[in-house]
Amino acid sequence: MDTHSDRALLDDILSGADVTLDGPDPWDIQVRDPRFFRRVLAEGELGLGESYMDGWWEAEQLDEMIARILRAELDGKVAHAWPTRVRLALAMLTNLQSRRRAFMVGERHYDLGNGLFSAMLDRRMNYSCGYWAGAHSLDEAQENKLDLLCCKLGLEPGMRVLDIGCGWGAFGKYAAERYGVEVVGITVSKEQVALGRRLCEGLPVELRLMDYRDLEGTFDRVVSVGMIEHVGTRNYRTYFEVAERCLAEGGLFLLHTIGANRSSSSPSPWIDRYIFPNGKLPSIAQIGRAIEGLFVMEDWHGFGPDYDRTLLAWHDNVTAAWPALASRYDERFRRMWSYYLLSCAGAFRARHIQLWQVVLSKGGVPGGYRRVTS
Repeated sequence: MDTHSDRALLDDILSGADVTLDGPDPWDIQVRDPRFFRRVLAEGELGLGESYMDGWWEAEQLDEMIARILRAELDGKVAHAWPTRVRLALAMLTNLQSRRRAFMVGERHYDLGNGLFSAMLDRRMNYSCGYWAGAHSLDEAQENKLDLLCCKLGLEPGMRVLDIGCGWGAFGKYAAERYGVEVVGITVSKEQVALGRRLCEGLPVELRLMDYRDLEGTFDRVVSVGMIEHVGTRNYRTYFEVAERCLAEGGLFLLHTIGANRSSSSPSPWIDRYIFPNGKLPSIAQIGRAIEGLFVMEDWHGFGPDYDRTLLAWHDNVTAAWPALASRYDERFRRMWSYYLLSCAGAFRARHIQLWQVVLSKGGVPGGYRRVTS
């Protein structure tokens, strides 16, 4: 095909989402390089993201553009390039989240620099969805989320809590300060451990650099916030077996995760290449199969639309802080990071992906579990 034919075909596909090439609406795509048409038609999601990073197109409301495309399910109407098909096959045939590869996401994402994440996140350094009920700021939404976790877990002074995927220790610090518990948190990021230990200094919070499969010990409660997304389909059962092994009799495990509407063993090609290597969102069915015979599912709470608002707040923070960050990160990185945050916001807005908090018990709560919201 020539450029004119490529443009006409792509314009026809996008019309199903009310998105127009060089159109008047803020969610329309403004093309800066005619190579964009062929690249997207040939490479799909990966080509769309990479061509944005290269400055080949703009959209005033990129998040809304993505939301419209996903609502119309146009993501399946363009071809996958052969590197993407190879990656999908590898995800099905191999364990991309093996012990040997466990620290890759820490090195390539979470170790990008504490300065970047400090500028982007709330004052407590939560890198997960806030809970916006009654909140008027990102700080309030994230504190709401932390308290929601603590209340759902029924924390009491003196309890010992395991945090699988602790980040910079935001949960551990909050739970120790407000609820008088002792927390052990683990992460695969050296940068998170270094800063997290300073933030939690003087509190009964221990942060460890380790793979979850090496965990030992017994804890009254277990929490895992935004970590199972890095575990991989082949390892879900092992992940829950570790949590069950570490949980005391009568204890509760709270899983906070982004979720997929459909079961799949393959990652998003653009997110996999540029943001979270080897990442994979679990589905309801996959979680259900993985916990069977290990836990009683006591509660399942979804608030995915809150992630849309959280991501937009992060994007606003990065945009405001960019003059101070620009000396370390180049323009292509800025566009990559912007595309990451805004495209994910659009995906949550379209309800293409979800956010769940799942409370699991070891043996069932006598008399039943009652959800608390604050």
